[in-house]
Amino acid sequence: MIMSLKSRSFIFLVFTVLFVFLNASESEIYPNISIEKAENVLSYNLIDVVGKKVQQPLVVKVVDENSQPVENVPVTFSIVSTPSGSKEYKFEEETVFSGSDGIAQTHFILGSKPGNYECSARINNPDTNDIIYFKLTARNSRWIFFLITGVLGGLGLFLIGMNMMSDGMKKAAGNKMRSILSTLTKNRVIGLMVGAVVTMIIQSSSATTVMLVSFVQAELMTFAQSLGVILGADIGTTITAQLIAFKFTDYALLMIAVGFGLKVFVKKEGIKNLGAAILGFGILFFGMHIMSEAMYPLRSYEGFINLLLKLENPLLGVVVGALFTGLIQSSSAFTGIVIVLASQGLLSLEAGIPLIFGSNIGTCITAALSSINTSRDAKRVALAHAIFKISGVLLFIFWIPTFADLVRSISPVADPSLSEIAARSAVVPRQIANSHTIFNVGFGLIFLPFTALFAKLIIKLMPEKKYENATKPKILHLDDKVIDTPSLAIELSKSEVSCMIKLLKRMLSAAIKPFFDDKELSDEAYPNITLLEGIKMREDKVDFLEEEILKYLLKIQRKDLNDEQAKEVYVMMSSVNDIESIGDIIDKNITPLFQKKRNLKMDFSDAGKDEIREYHLKAMKQVSRLGVAFGEMNMTEAAKIMEKDAKYTQLESEYRNSHIKRVGKELNESIETHEIYMELMDLLKQINVYTANIAKTLISSIQVKN
Repeated sequence: MIMSLKSRSFIFLVFTVLFVFLNASESEIYPNISIEKAENVLSYNLIDVVGKKVQQPLVVKVVDENSQPVENVPVTFSIVSTPSGSKEYKFEEETVFSGSDGIAQTHFILGSKPGNYECSARINNPDTNDIIYFKLTARNSRWIFFLITGVLGGLGLFLIGMNMMSDGMKKAAGNKMRSILSTLTKNRVIGLMVGAVVTMIIQSSSATTVMLVSFVQAELMTFAQSLGVILGADIGTTITAQLIAFKFTDYALLMIAVGFGLKVFVKKEGIKNLGAAILGFGILFFGMHIMSEAMYPLRSYEGFINLLLKLENPLLGVVVGALFTGLIQSSSAFTGIVIVLASQGLLSLEAGIPLIFGSNIGTCITAALSSINTSRDAKRVALAHAIFKISGVLLFIFWIPTFADLVRSISPVADPSLSEIAARSAVVPRQIANSHTIFNVGFGLIFLPFTALFAKLIIKLMPEKKYENATKPKILHLDDKVIDTPSLAIELSKSEVSCMIKLLKRMLSAAIKPFFDDKELSDEAYPNITLLEGIKMREDKVDFLEEEILKYLLKIQRKDLNDEQAKEVYVMMSSVNDIESIGDIIDKNITPLFQKKRNLKMDFSDAGKDEIREYHLKAMKQVSRLGVAFGEMNMTEAAKIMEKDAKYTQLESEYRNSHIKRVGKELNESIETHEIYMELMDLLKQINVYTANIAKTLISSIQVKN
């Protein structure tokens, strides 16, 4: 019994000693040794598909107090956290001994659920609590599909939001911006500032350009003056990039809610338009949020990272930026995408700057394409824009490192404790937005003093041409691409109506000449045709423009117009009918009198000639005033037409009485030409009546507007 007890005690003692001995190696303490992150590892944010072994190993380095590698030290890898419900995750080896280079590594097999897996690595050292953490992400097996749909869907929302924001701002402020542009752009410096402010408010450089073209054609400003405004418009567009870089994505849904409420539930037109702009702004940032989330897996996708590194080649970056901007037809949208990439830590500033330069050239491609089949002035504006942008890029591209240092010096600095990717994510989006602004401000200030020289160069490159088909009817301004923005479409319609009035002036100017010259006269602009053929050709143009303008106005009328815009459309519809009627009077009524007078072989009396010339001059002045009143929506000129109409009616009555007195005195010339004189004076009077009708309608429209 006693021997049995002793045997058991001995056996217990042996097992105890063995247990302590076996665990001694596992619990061995390694003083003065630590682990650190291994060098040459692509990323500690490791990503792969659920259930797969992560291709990149988890790597640490064991070093002594002198940072020299230590061999044969066990490193323990542990799982810290996993997605809820995940199964079958594991390490290939949980305990790994360091090699001769101090490196210890293992692979991790992701579990069944997508999400974040956090792991750690440590050694048994009482002098330090060194623990290296690894964050691994398991993505859905269809992650590429979700990436593509996320980027495209987010981009779609971004573009929709940008269009809504721009349309809302244009509706809220577009008409006011027209008057500001037309009155404050005589000085090139003021023109640059006004162009920047107007574009900043309406968020559309193309809208500013459309208004500029109409002003140049209406002779409200010179082409050289418009160039300063174009430079300002380029500066104004950079505000979009600045807003995007502020990372309002957390408030996107709030902006959508506020904008929707203002747009739907508020009745006041101005606030509804502001609500639409806020709604668009919110959708824009929500689209950015979706793109950002979709691009997150690209942080550790080696192929994509290598591709982005190649973009630090300036020429390649500029080409990619230009082509992509031309493809999506929006420099602001491409800038937004670049900022989204930067917000994920995927882009350095040196890679982002060439892309921004390229987007500035790409927006010129868009403008050039949109200027096809437009007026000569529109083509010149597009050419000027392209020359400015390309010259600016060529000027800056050789100084990208210096330019990047300048941008960094005025931009926020990252927290030194952040990792490289986190630091990029924090500061590069703002730096890219700042580079966009500095570039446009810089080349704007450089080229501003030389706008007059640039204007001469562009006119020399694109001179006025007398096309072979110049006598054929042609639309110069109307553009279906802007029909969804009524404020711009209305401006284009006004420009086309102004063209009708110019044609009318030429017709009326020519119509009087054959009454005082029996020779066969040639048209002033087209010497290869007769004066009568020139009048007929312009009448055909007036008829053509009336039909096309009315069609265009009907399209505008189907859009969501405010009261002011609806009134302007009505005024133009009424006016083009009256203008066409004046054209008919000249072509169908006045020109037949030429031949009738020629067949008489009798001239007007000297007094009769003076009266006809004087009254014709009055009619010409009324048509000229109409052009100014219509082009500028000028109530003063319209009121002057009304005032003069009353005087001219009285004057016509006096001339008629004078003629009758001459007939009563049996003055032969007056008797023979009596019928022609009376009919001609009556037709000129009808022209004055029509111009007064247009002016009256115009005044009522301006009063409603005010």
